[in-house]
Amino acid sequence: MEWIAILVLVVLLIIYLGSRVKIVPQATEYVIERWGIYHTTWKAGFHFLIPFLDRVKRTYNARGNVTDFIILKEQVLDFVPQAVITKDNVTMQIDTVVFLQITDAKLFVYGAENPGALIEHLTATTLRNIIGELELDQTLTSRDLINERMRVILDEATDPWGIKINRVELKNIIPPKEIREAMEKQMRAERERRESILIAEGKKASAILEAEGEKMSAILRAEAKKEAAIREAEGQAEAILKVQQATANGIEMIKQAKADHAFLTLEAYKSMERVAQGNATKIIIPSELQGIVGLATGLIESLKDPKK
Repeated sequence: MEWIAILVLVVLLIIYLGSRVKIVPQATEYVIERWGIYHTTWKAGFHFLIPFLDRVKRTYNARGNVTDFIILKEQVLDFVPQAVITKDNVTMQIDTVVFLQITDAKLFVYGAENPGALIEHLTATTLRNIIGELELDQTLTSRDLINERMRVILDEATDPWGIKINRVELKNIIPPKEIREAMEKQMRAERERRESILIAEGKKASAILEAEGEKMSAILRAEAKKEAAIREAEGQAEAILKVQQATANGIEMIKQAKADHAFLTLEAYKSMERVAQGNATKIIIPSELQGIVGLATGLIESLKDPKK
């Protein structure tokens, strides 16, 4: 029976010693106390706790849960919406998100009790102080300014706790219902105004384009009429030139043919015949043609009345 007891004791000893072996994962750290006093901080790797002397310090993590290890990765704390009052006495709800990272495990464990809860209360009071200095319109349009001011204040306050505040974001800003309705009406009116401006600018552009089109059309019509008139004048001038050329050629041919007096007299008579066909009531006949005209007139009358 003694060997069985010895075996049980050996097994229990192995189990106990195995429980004293710690493997620290990457991006985490353990705070070790010896005789209840801070001894060292374990980084990632294999470690062994000396029995009855060393122990892992249990503490709160950033989210307020009790744990053995400290997470060094960036973490986010999403707090419930906080009621704040602006400078112009408007009460609203603001939802805040804080991004933080633990930089010193020893300070985080011994610097404050439950740092996550402390950060939440500190965020609420800081937000109220900042918003209390701003009016409603400034609050709605100055998110970046508020975020930066809160980050600086929180980072300075949490530095003794081994915490680095990387960013602070105002996730939601919820004004009162009547303020939201007024803002919606204002936004709707602004959209309608912009729509009216766009429609007016479109009509203006359309009218300008239409006027320019009519202008170009009138210019083109005037150019066409001008071109037609020029072509018609050139045609008439060319026709007159050709007629005059033909007349000159005819005269030149008559000169070259050495026409006698009888031929010229006959041509003159033909000219008088064309003159007589006009609407004039009086015709002046040259003296040298009067005899020929009288003879021709008598001949024509005798042809019309054979009895004469």
